[in-house]
Order: sequence, then structure tokens, then C-alpha cells
Amino acid sequence: MSLVAIGINHKTATVDLREKVAFSPDKIHDAMKSLASRTRSGEAVIVSTCNRTELYCNNGDEADIIAWLEEYHGLDHEDVAPCLYNYHGQDAVRHLMRVASGLDSLILGEPQILGQVKQAFVKAKEAGTVALTIDRLFQNTFSVAKKVRTDTEIGAAAVSVAFAAVSMAKHIFSSISTTKVLLIGAGETIELVAKHLKDNGVASMVVANRTLERAQGMCEEFGATAITLAQIPDYLPKADIVISSTASPLPILGKGMVEKALKQRRHQPMLLVDIAVPRDIEPEVADLDDAFLYTVDDLHSIIEQNMASRKEAAEQAEVITEEQSFLFMDWIRSLESVDSIREYRSQSMAVKDELVERALNKLAQGSDAEQVLIELANRLTNKLIHAPTQALTAASRQGDLNTLGQLRSALGLDKN
Repeated sequence: MSLVAIGINHKTATVDLREKVAFSPDKIHDAMKSLASRTRSGEAVIVSTCNRTELYCNNGDEADIIAWLEEYHGLDHEDVAPCLYNYHGQDAVRHLMRVASGLDSLILGEPQILGQVKQAFVKAKEAGTVALTIDRLFQNTFSVAKKVRTDTEIGAAAVSVAFAAVSMAKHIFSSISTTKVLLIGAGETIELVAKHLKDNGVASMVVANRTLERAQGMCEEFGATAITLAQIPDYLPKADIVISSTASPLPILGKGMVEKALKQRRHQPMLLVDIAVPRDIEPEVADLDDAFLYTVDDLHSIIEQNMASRKEAAEQAEVITEEQSFLFMDWIRSLESVDSIREYRSQSMAVKDELVERALNKLAQGSDAEQVLIELANRLTNKLIHAPTQALTAASRQGDLNTLGQLRSALGLDKN
């Protein structure tokens, strides 16, 4: 069995490239089925977030998986290949465990990624691209991530992309409690943003979402107002802070809409934080006077400050993921030994069946029973000892005493 993990993330690629290789929620089901068809086991999971896109496959060829990713998104190999990373076997297992535990996140230890990995796994099961190995891998990974959170202080502080976005607002406005905030989207990230804003005393929040019912459910908790995306132009001029995180394949806010809103605000400054991939806000908005646009890549400075307090916990977490990846590979090896035993028994039984059938045919033709029995024994012995004899001979000729010793032990020769 060969586990392969291939991906691209915030460390290896810009927002522009990451959004090109991202998988939208409405397409990821079919994408997983397509990817799984390129593996020998039919097992594949795609984890696609604002900061990473990763492909986890069992018994897949690395070059073929990369080619599939490029073909699926219509991208040139020269543009994608330099930004990709790949892991195999235990390294792939350890990487997934590190990702789910928040050790490979933009913000060290952020809890969001575990939920995103779980969601990707659920979608893969719905798509029928999960079997024994991948199922066990992800179930173990979830247990490891839980252990990391329980046994270390990696999640002691509320640190996330959402937290960083609110921290950015606090740096720009002397007091965000009096600001008017427009949140676009109603997913987990925006919900975390709303929580951080409320904790910082913000009372005036409007949540815009494609589905009004989803926005209303969140607004009840935070005392916010729910609107549809179509109503954004009416509310945008009143917003001091705009934070957006949706799964829209196209920008929600264009330069023209923001420019018009700024005129109505009489050029009072507006902070816009786009934490979506693909981006929700056109990059050209940054060219407007009085508009201050930040993307996830701009949050690095805040993130670096928060990382310092988590390094000791991260070191403990690394030990846990290392140990658990070893244990998982022990399980993989146990499966391989079972497969080998089954294959060896099947091969031996096939040899026996072939020779017994030949002996029975000779007996039916009137051949001497004693001679038939002797011939059967000789042929069966020669067939069964052929491969071990070749292996012993090769080890002896090469002077490979270690292999020779293992073969002798396996064949029971040392007992004699």
C-alpha cells in the first residue's frame, strides 16, 4: 500500500494561485470521484480551504495525481509544479495529522482546520471514495488532533484567521466598539469573526448571505441584522469595517460598488478584510483612496506574534504526531503481512491443486499408484522449494549474511 499526499498551501503559493487550484463545494464531490478513479484502490480525499488544497490518495502514482490536478483546473505544469509539496507513506500520515492538529496552519494551532478536514472526509464518504485504509487514516487523525488539544496548550488562546482579521481592525480603529461592521458570508469563519467582534464590544453588525435563513440563525446569537447579498449596495456605505468569507467563485464586491459607497461616505475610511479563496473582493479595490484592503496573506504579522506563545505546545504536539504516525504505519504493515500470507497460501494451494489434478488423471488412466504418489510428492516438493532455494542461493553468492539468516529463520533451518 502506498499513501500519497500532494498539496499547495499558504507557504508555497500566493493567493492568486491557491484560488486557481481550489475546489468549490458544488464540484468537490465529482472531483473526488474523478481523482479516485486515477488510483488503484479507488481511495481519495480532497481537502480544500482558503489556505490549502491537498489531495490524499491510497495506491496512486504521484506524477499521475499531479497531472490530474493540472488537467482538472486547466493549469500549466510549469506554473503549478514549483509550488507543490508531496509526501509518501509515513510522511503523508504525519503531514495529515499535523494539518488536522493545526501545526501546519497559517496561524499555529488554529482549530478551524480540524473541522474542515472532517468535512472533507464526510464528503469523500458521500462520494464513495473512502475504503479501509483511508477511513482508518482519517479516523486516527481525528483522534490524534483531539489528543493534541487535550494534552497540550496548543489551543489555549482563541487564535484563528477570524481572530487575526478582528485584530487588524483593532490596529486601524482606536475603538472598534463604535464601528459599524458588514460581514459577508455565514459560514464558520464569519461566525468566529462575529464572536470576536462581540467580545470586543461591537454592537452594530450586519450579516449578508446568499441564504437569508442561514444568516438569520447566526444573527440571533450575536444581535446582528441579516440581509441578502443583493442588499449589500444599500448597506455598504454605512460600513466602517467589511469582512468577507464566502465560497463564491466570483467576487462579491467590485471596485465600482466600493467606490460608489466611499463617495456616499464622503470619503470616510473603510477597512475591508477578504479572507476568502477565491477572493470575494476585487484586488483593484486597494487602489481606491480611503479603502484599506487586506487579504489572508496580509495577516502574517499578526499571526507571527501569536505563534510565539504556542511554540512550546507545538513541540509537544510534534512528538504526538510522530508517535501516532509510527503506530499507524505499524497497522499498515500488519495489513501487508496479512496480504502476503494470504497470497503465499493461495499460491501454494494453486500448485497443490494443479499437481493433484495431474495425479488423479494418471490414476484414472491406469498408471501405477505408487509411482503416481512418488511423482506427486517429488513435484510438489520441487515446486514449493524452488523460490526459497533461489533466494538462499542469491543471498549466499552476494555474501548477504543478514538476508541469509532471515531466510534460514523463516524456513525453520536454524531449528535443525
